Amino acid sequence: MNTIHHALVLNLHQPSGNLQALLDEGSWEPKEILQAMDRIPRALWDYEDVARVHLSLSGALLETLADPAFQERVYGVVDCGSLLWHFQNQRLFRILGTGYYHPVLPLIPDADRQEQLGRWRAIARHLFWRESFQGLWPPEMGFSMELIPLLRRLGYRYVLADSEHVEAVTPMEWHELRYRPHLARHGEDEIIVVVRDRNLSDAQEAGMDAGWFEQELIQRTRHCDFEPLVTTATDGDNGGWFRNPQFQANYWGMYQTLLERGRAGDSPISPTFIDDYLDRHGVHGEVRVNTGAWNTGWHDGRGFTQWTGSPAQRDGLQRIALTSKAVHDARWRAGERHLNEPELDRLLEEAMWYLLRAETSCNFYWGEAWVERAHDDLDASWDALNKALARMGE
Repeated sequence: MNTIHHALVLNLHQPSGNLQALLDEGSWEPKEILQAMDRIPRALWDYEDVARVHLSLSGALLETLADPAFQERVYGVVDCGSLLWHFQNQRLFRILGTGYYHPVLPLIPDADRQEQLGRWRAIARHLFWRESFQGLWPPEMGFSMELIPLLRRLGYRYVLADSEHVEAVTPMEWHELRYRPHLARHGEDEIIVVVRDRNLSDAQEAGMDAGWFEQELIQRTRHCDFEPLVTTATDGDNGGWFRNPQFQANYWGMYQTLLERGRAGDSPISPTFIDDYLDRHGVHGEVRVNTGAWNTGWHDGRGFTQWTGSPAQRDGLQRIALTSKAVHDARWRAGERHLNEPELDRLLEEAMWYLLRAETSCNFYWGEAWVERAHDDLDASWDALNKALARMGE
């Protein structure tokens, strides 16, 4: 039987200020969230020889975990500094690139995509002590082919995409399409696409038995005449299964069972880093990725309905586009006129910062419940921008 390579991907994100607000409310939830994150390295300390996990941590979350005041506040719950240090362990973890404030990239203006991705790289390089990140986790798995040139310019080797949106250009069978990496092209640029198995990821999110998972992988890959790559990706800090403090009743108890079986040679499943698999097995054929996101409960990811389903959501996104143009135009004019004034630079940066934070996917995920948060940040962005324009004599 062929080795079945398993790439485990976990997304970790909390909106800017969310954990602090929950703590202010006296909620039990931030403790569960932080402990779910802290449980990840603790579950894997004894398995450096076999465990392989990919992590995507939003810039907003990294900003919170690295904040000394927040670290002091939650020290009795989780040692955030130690947690970030453990995530640097490259024997256990690969860190995936993402957007700073976790925006749905196809829904924000082109210029802001580069700002979101570039600012994430800056904080991640600082906290994880490395210069490059090979893979990209698009927030909410929101992807469109027009992103490919930008991702290549930023040095990304591969991007993850949901299986429901990947279509073959090169003729191939179902198991080849889902369990092999492929190339996707946009113009003269190309990037490797790693396919997330939606059905298996749903099981990972909801809870599953190690024996069931092993047999399911065997059955799904039984026609493969190659060593398949099976990728499962979910949130790693949400849901009762990941937050359950009892190892034998949460994901990590199941995963440790898989690791024990693999270590003993009793299972064909081999936890694998995606870049290691690519180095050894390469890519197969060409695909096209249809615009869409991952599934979010009632929403299948097509059309971004989760984030655009109401007039209020669409109006908020339209206002983001208008604000983005105004902020970028002002920055361009200031640079063109060589207006090197510290206070002007501060105001323009403040306008940009509020704009980018307004683009957080969570502001649009909950129907209309959080849209006002986007407008609050956009109001603050315009306030800073108008002060900047006044200093520019406009």
